[in-house]
Amino acid sequence: MSKNSMWMQRDLSALWHPCTQMKDHERLPVIPIRTAKGVWLEDFDGNRYIDAVSSWWVNLFGHCNPRINEAIKTQLDTLEHVILAGFSHEPVIELSERLIRLAPPGLTKCFYADNGSSAIEVALKMSFHYWKNVGQPKKRSFVNLANSYHGETLGALALGDVPLYKETYEPLLIDVITAPTPDCYYRDEGESWEAYSLRQFVKMEALLEARHTEIAAVIVEPLVQCAGGMRMYHPVYLTKLREICSRLNVHLIADEIAVGFGRTGTLFACEQAGITPDFMCLSKGLTGGYLPLSVTLTTTQVYDAFYDNYESLKAFLHSHSYTGNPLGCSAALATLDIFASDHVIEKNQKLAAVMAESTQHLAAHPHVAEVRQQGMILAIEMVKDKQTRTPFPWQERRGLRVFQHALSREVLMRPLGNVIYFMPPYVIDEAQLRHLALVAEEGIHLATRD
Repeated sequence: MSKNSMWMQRDLSALWHPCTQMKDHERLPVIPIRTAKGVWLEDFDGNRYIDAVSSWWVNLFGHCNPRINEAIKTQLDTLEHVILAGFSHEPVIELSERLIRLAPPGLTKCFYADNGSSAIEVALKMSFHYWKNVGQPKKRSFVNLANSYHGETLGALALGDVPLYKETYEPLLIDVITAPTPDCYYRDEGESWEAYSLRQFVKMEALLEARHTEIAAVIVEPLVQCAGGMRMYHPVYLTKLREICSRLNVHLIADEIAVGFGRTGTLFACEQAGITPDFMCLSKGLTGGYLPLSVTLTTTQVYDAFYDNYESLKAFLHSHSYTGNPLGCSAALATLDIFASDHVIEKNQKLAAVMAESTQHLAAHPHVAEVRQQGMILAIEMVKDKQTRTPFPWQERRGLRVFQHALSREVLMRPLGNVIYFMPPYVIDEAQLRHLALVAEEGIHLATRD
């Protein structure tokens, strides 16, 4: 028995994996990873895989990055954890100060949690509670975008709109108001991203005009709806949304959990629209892919609505045991150090250009509807019929065929349905990106032939 097989058997006897139909593993092997370095993962049998999806979009600067490793090791000998209620520590204070300096202007307070979904829960509760504290308790509804995704805990799940994740649990969820998506995949032939996004904004504007007195907040994934198939839109939509939210007294929540920290070509996606949301949620790349940590940044205006005598019962009594964990904060500080010293955004522009150049010919493939890109996120949409954009039936699992082929070519490429995408660590090189493009092309050819 191979070492991989031995570990797989032990795994399947004890583990229940996330986002997985476990019966699939009767025919699809679990791949146990022994070690990792840079963009490479290595299993127990010595097989290697380029991590083209950054291990669920978290890894920014490669596995076992020596600078992040050292920061965690140093912190480990000083303070591993301490309660953050009534106590504090150097890494969380410094991280908060640095995030405030880097974030869109006006975001002045940091509230920590453990993961992306929890950051969304914080923003949801904080917005609702803000309106209650300022004497507007009727503002309790939330607006999301069609095809959006914001996490798996019940509040975050309610704010999303991907049926695959949400439909089963609908009876448990709060009701939300869903606005049409600005997803530019649906634009008319010859219509620009900007024109389509503006056209879709008219529908959001009408909704907010009609119901703003009951709406607490609008939540969006800036520029890219990631779990919804890496669907993308123009920043003008965010600019217009910020304007109307300000005018009608509605909060704007920016879920930058997946798109923050350079993924879209700027440190934060909101920068491309020149806006400051009322809440900005960060996680994933915050620690460079090392440890679970999230933060919800908000404004002094929101903070002040909770600042009162204890007897007023206005305090925000949300908490997590590992809030502001020093090890996670140290990893985050090391990650920000790399951004500060290594000209990451500029280097990513060159890598993004290679991603575009190496895949542009796939737009002509008879089963590719679109190749789209925002910075270091590139997506290729497979369809059954290119002219009508009729998708392959989901039951055929064409993307799974691409996944299996990619593993045979030393690549971890985990499609979203029929959407193949690259979201690699920023330490990937040009030759490796070209290999990803070649493997994607091979996989599409194999997956779309009948």
